[in-house]
Amino acid sequence: MRHFDSLENCDPSHRHANLFSRLPDVLRHAMQAPAYATHLKDIDPAAITSPTALAGLPVLRKSDLPALQKVRPPFGGFVAGQPGTFGRLFTSPGPIFEPESKQADPWHGARALHAAGFQPGDIVLNTFSYHLVPGGFVFDGAARALGCAVIPAGPGNTDQQLELIETYRPAAYAGTPDFLKILLDAAGKAQRDVSSIRRALVSGAAFPPSLQAEIKARGIDAYQAYATADLGIVAYESPARDGLIVNEDLILEIVTPGTGNPVAVGDVGEIVVTSLDPHHPWIRLALGDLTAALPGRSACGRTNMRIKGWMGRADQATKVKGMFVRPEQIAEIGKRHPELGRLRLVVSRDGESDVMLLKAETTGDARLLEAVSVTLRTVSKLGGAVQFVPPGSLPNDGKVIADERGG
Repeated sequence: MRHFDSLENCDPSHRHANLFSRLPDVLRHAMQAPAYATHLKDIDPAAITSPTALAGLPVLRKSDLPALQKVRPPFGGFVAGQPGTFGRLFTSPGPIFEPESKQADPWHGARALHAAGFQPGDIVLNTFSYHLVPGGFVFDGAARALGCAVIPAGPGNTDQQLELIETYRPAAYAGTPDFLKILLDAAGKAQRDVSSIRRALVSGAAFPPSLQAEIKARGIDAYQAYATADLGIVAYESPARDGLIVNEDLILEIVTPGTGNPVAVGDVGEIVVTSLDPHHPWIRLALGDLTAALPGRSACGRTNMRIKGWMGRADQATKVKGMFVRPEQIAEIGKRHPELGRLRLVVSRDGESDVMLLKAETTGDARLLEAVSVTLRTVSKLGGAVQFVPPGSLPNDGKVIADERGG
């Protein structure tokens, strides 16, 4: 079967209608949780039936979750159900506490494995961690939902893993690309046979072209997935290898860092995701990662939105003269001066002092320059220079704050 199900190659208008017809009920469920009731106060769920309406809701920043959960454990008040109604309870660095729902494939990963060539009856060596964090279970549940058998190997214990591979002869690997290389190198050094592994789905670390070529040369067809401990599989690669395809049942937006405002199509921005699981919905969760949407449809026939993959961090807050400057503040400057286009605050050193230079795309005059300088000081509580540059001249890389101080 070329596609996991009919959702993958349906008309985009059908997908859009399906997602946004379900969203109001998901919002109603979310607002039964006390923190969401406050976060989304005065929102009429019945009115949120379009991307424009969704973009009007406030974002919830993943970076804020540790503090929110500490004040109101375990889930910060963003989950209506009691912890005992879930199947598993995890923690991940932050710490951030996450529940796992009880249904099959709760992290929605089976279609990503299918796109990577995993098939029912395959044996999968799963080297993601099973200890306290959800990573191992994200891929374990996905593989079993697809009809695969799973070796719950976790990371490390290379010698024992090589023995498992020779004994069980797994056809597929799930784990970081780094650990796959470690296993292959160890097998080569010890003259162990790991040739049964022909497919892989990797995540959790960079997979540069050089490593992709090396893995391919060793006879393994490896694909990438973008996953988080909060949402599971967000997007995945297909045989077309033309970006990552957004998972069904998720609404993914790309916004200007520090705001909830969608970027122009093709511009780099922060990933914001809304999930449609009524038991544990996320409403406009800002993940802190940068990406950009790709135009058109995938050559593999899947019709959902495609993204370029991970392109850096959106959380670019930095200290200047002992005070934090954040992307939200730069966004506020743009809000106060709509004549400005793309903005970039460059932080550097002049002798022993930190200095700031706000570059702004505009054709404005000296009067606007003076006004923006005043706003920069008002918003950041720090003085800095302002330089106007031609529209379209700043890089489209999602950077709002560029710290060029080095070391």
